[in-house]
Amino acid sequence: MPVDPPQPKDALVVFMPSGRRARFAIGTPILEAARTLGVFVESVCGGRGICGRCQVMPAIGHFAKHGIESRSDCLTPSNDVELRYAAKRTLPADRRLSCQARVAGDIVIDVPVDVAIQGQVVRKRSEARAIEIEPALRLYRVQIDDPDMDRPLGDTDRLIAALVKRHGLSRPVCDGSLLSSIQAKLRAAKFDVTAIVHQDGDGPPLLLDIRAAGDERLLGIACDIGSTTIACHLVDLVSGRTIASAGTSNPQIRFGEDLMSRVSYVMMNPDGREALTTAVRGAVLALIDRVAGQGGAARADILEAVFVGNPIMHHLFLGLDPTELGQAPFALAVSGAQRLAARDVGLALHPAARLYVLPCIAGHVGADAAGVALAEGPHHHDETTLVVDVGTNAEILLGNRTRILAASSPTGPAFEGAEISSGQRAAPGAIERVRIDALTLEPRVKVIGCDLWSDEPGFAEATAAFGVTGICGSGIIEAIAEMYLAGIIRPDGIVDGAMSAKSTRMVATGRTAAYILWRGAQELRVTQGDVRAIQLAKAALYAGCRLLMDRMGVASIERIKLAGAFGSYIEPKYAMIIGLIPDCDLSHVASVGNAAGTGARMALLSRAHRAEVEALVTRIERIETALEPRFQEHFVNAMAFPNAVEAFPNLEAVVALPHGSAPTQPAGRSRRRPRA
Repeated sequence: MPVDPPQPKDALVVFMPSGRRARFAIGTPILEAARTLGVFVESVCGGRGICGRCQVMPAIGHFAKHGIESRSDCLTPSNDVELRYAAKRTLPADRRLSCQARVAGDIVIDVPVDVAIQGQVVRKRSEARAIEIEPALRLYRVQIDDPDMDRPLGDTDRLIAALVKRHGLSRPVCDGSLLSSIQAKLRAAKFDVTAIVHQDGDGPPLLLDIRAAGDERLLGIACDIGSTTIACHLVDLVSGRTIASAGTSNPQIRFGEDLMSRVSYVMMNPDGREALTTAVRGAVLALIDRVAGQGGAARADILEAVFVGNPIMHHLFLGLDPTELGQAPFALAVSGAQRLAARDVGLALHPAARLYVLPCIAGHVGADAAGVALAEGPHHHDETTLVVDVGTNAEILLGNRTRILAASSPTGPAFEGAEISSGQRAAPGAIERVRIDALTLEPRVKVIGCDLWSDEPGFAEATAAFGVTGICGSGIIEAIAEMYLAGIIRPDGIVDGAMSAKSTRMVATGRTAAYILWRGAQELRVTQGDVRAIQLAKAALYAGCRLLMDRMGVASIERIKLAGAFGSYIEPKYAMIIGLIPDCDLSHVASVGNAAGTGARMALLSRAHRAEVEALVTRIERIETALEPRFQEHFVNAMAFPNAVEAFPNLEAVVALPHGSAPTQPAGRSRRRPRA
């Protein structure tokens, strides 16, 4: 009988125009192959085939250069997800969704310019802040006597004794990683050395390394691990100066856009936790290499690292199972500050490098919120201050000198561009600013990568390299706010199709209507579904804020601070117009940048700040929004623009809101509706 030839176990995949190539196992998703090779393809839905941003084109034909006969059957056939997407959206016949198409044979893949990421802008910069410098790492100059046969004390023991005698250290010990090299280092330096000692918490001083006397460079990193982005800062621990900063997308996105989907991945896959942990640690190490290179250093020069992150990022980075955080009572594996050797969590830094992780506040309010609280210090002021770290999972703090409350709101990925029909992450070509003429309904926009408005001379030339490709988070907020102010969107969130009589930018989409924000090589619309996604996200956040205000017993807020990569780029007026945040004097609403990262740098540079944040988290009262009886009431009211019942007098003092908006008097007091 004839024997079938053995089936190949892998295939060659070549991406064009980059030319990057490698062999992958049969059945590997094309999106996964692209990410493995560093070929950037946009995907904001976590590979669920919803966003359509990951479209690629299989090239058909013989490619002698690559030795490939690329055929359509070298990819798996279109599945139900792709067919459903093609029926509801636009998927050209020559394109596939790379999250659904899988390798079936040697294949050449073209990445179209309109879907390739131009390089995401990670907006978690290092904020300027005066920080008291008292790091856990200290340098001590020590000169010890040469070995003496009459006093047979080991080299390490004589060094320890010198540290005790000359610098008053109490019972220091030597890190085990130093023992094998300490004698060679002492002799190379002629027994005149600078000792690097780590002293933090209740443990004894720990001798990490020695170097030739006079070498006083001391480096550490502060890292903020967010659900969507990771930011890393290289810091000089002697001067306190931030030497270099860098950011990257969190590679865990491919396992799920939001936190709960990542927990589900862990629960449903035996190796899920390990895969997520490996992904985030790899990204962190790559970032450390980048900032170290920018600072003229090597990874091995870094002796201390401080990390913040939400509870699920915290657990996955530390290699802990986050499953319990996916269900009530949302129990943390560990909540206190963690002091570890970097090598214990697989970070290949200096062999003796130490790791400090800020404490978590509660099950869904993590070390990042603790960092925000440390950085913004509501406990230092009499004013009642609301601090909102806006992201996929928003953390909210409300407090003053006497009391601090905290909560989290699962806003979802809409603010990051996911769940938005033309949404994308912040990258060159993404619309980030919008203005709409209320009379003509004509828009003008600004995009990332260009300082010009679209109606200014030179805009087309300035954006020719990357085009206008989508709408990022700040852009969708401004677009919806401007559409509301122009009457395109009613207070209940309905896109008013009757406005088509006023402008051709209003188009019917089945039983609903959409607004064409941009006409160009790629048409960008704001649809009824987009408005609903933002309504759901902003209502969840606002409801969390109101619950804290209820518990605090306050009817108004004196000051609001918007934190985080996304919060830093929201125009406060527009955030208030859509009802993302409560009413407040706009002059008292400000963006404070990456406050979680600032808190990490403060903990890196000061032991006093570590003690402060560890004491502070014990004072913070945690509110579980999902269990609060009034959450649903606040949520439903917050679905309206800006709110169905809440008054916004401060906002109405500077912005003329359309008729039928929220009352200008507190809820419960009568107010006659204005006549049409």
